[in-house]
Amino acid sequence: MKDKTIDYILRATWQAVARMYNEEASKFEGSMAIGFALLSIDKEEGTPSTFISSRMGMEATSLTRTLKTLEDKGLIIRKKNPEDGRGVLIYLTDLGKQMREQSKITVLKFNEVVKQNVSEEKLQHFMEVAETINDLISEKKVF
Repeated sequence: MKDKTIDYILRATWQAVARMYNEEASKFEGSMAIGFALLSIDKEEGTPSTFISSRMGMEATSLTRTLKTLEDKGLIIRKKNPEDGRGVLIYLTDLGKQMREQSKITVLKFNEVVKQNVSEEKLQHFMEVAETINDLISEKKVF
């Protein structure tokens, strides 16, 4: 990867991670998007859909399709927010909680394997570089 650009390495790595997660999730009739959404929903208290979209880094309108899929699969239910009648809280069903736990196990396994194969120092540098890239982009210092 010596002659590759930084954005190429990021994109290729993320695509490999996404493919890996989707392959694993397909064993449970899920997807990476479903897993991330389930992990973004509080197990007991319910979660506003706006929080889910911001946590996943996606537009609220894009999340609508994912939530519809979760609802169709019986993984979530929507209830009016008792504190704000205009809002909706998303709750996990029992099946949703089971799939959330499987998603959590999958993410933790990935992290464990990476940590077993990459030194703590290299991981720290990776995190610092990723944070710097995010800061440069969010502060509009690139374009």
